[in-house]
Amino acid sequence: MRIFVAGATGVLGRRVVPHLVTDGHAVTAVARSDAKTTALQDQGATPVTVDLFDPIAVTRAVDGHDAVMNLATAIPATSQMMRPSAWALTSRLRSEASSHLVDAALATGAQRYIQEALGFMYTDHGSEWITEDAELAPPGYAAAVKVAEANARRFDASGGNGVALRFGLFYSADSRQTRDMLQIARRGIFTIPCRSDGYQSWIHVDDAGRAVVAALDAPGGAYNVVEDVPLTNAEHVEVLGRLLGRRVRHLPAALGIGDVLANQSRSQRVSNQRLRSTTTWRPVYPSRREGWHYVISALVEANAHG
Repeated sequence: MRIFVAGATGVLGRRVVPHLVTDGHAVTAVARSDAKTTALQDQGATPVTVDLFDPIAVTRAVDGHDAVMNLATAIPATSQMMRPSAWALTSRLRSEASSHLVDAALATGAQRYIQEALGFMYTDHGSEWITEDAELAPPGYAAAVKVAEANARRFDASGGNGVALRFGLFYSADSRQTRDMLQIARRGIFTIPCRSDGYQSWIHVDDAGRAVVAALDAPGGAYNVVEDVPLTNAEHVEVLGRLLGRRVRHLPAALGIGDVLANQSRSQRVSNQRLRSTTTWRPVYPSRREGWHYVISALVEANAHG
């Protein structure tokens, strides 16, 4: 297929593009700098510069493609993440840009649309498994994710194939947020306020990238993209402590005051069975036990060589 990718140079997109090229697809990818243009060319993609908030430019860029992927986000630096206003650009990408991309895909005859969404915005379900049929209840800073999903459904209802991928919390060795989190964990603190018996559902970005590619074969709808075995917060800090060689404690849920952390104290044991049952996707890192081991080993090796 000919595939248009917005967000191609982010932590997720730079994994997706090489997979698509290897699978034989012709990829057009949005780049916003000379360095990113070169990186995309090296991956075998065709770079294009386009303002995602300009509907005419978006339609022109999307024309001739069979599938459109909106993986674009603008995640703020760790030092800014607690400010709801720092998420404004990501909200625009999930609302305005997704609307322009869906309009363009419909106008130019694309058959498939894939939208980045969030799999940790459910209500508290205790120890119960959460499927895609459960209610989404994002705090204000992430409310635009519901707009993004509505746009994917609009594409699906118009005769195409619209998919929303609800990703768990990302982690990887090349994520600045992950490195910041580990730096503080080495001092004995896990920075996300939570309760010990609550579940959170994460996903290594490598596995998330493979899920995007697998979604090209999925029926329209929403899919949770999370690890097979979500851990309780107590289990999570135990894993981190063992790998880091020191005791790690999480901040109590009572400290999770504010819009950005409002949902982190919820217990969300999210199921990935819908995606597993409809595609060939399987996470290489079934839980953070395996994933953190890989991430920390990769960072240790990188430090040793540089």
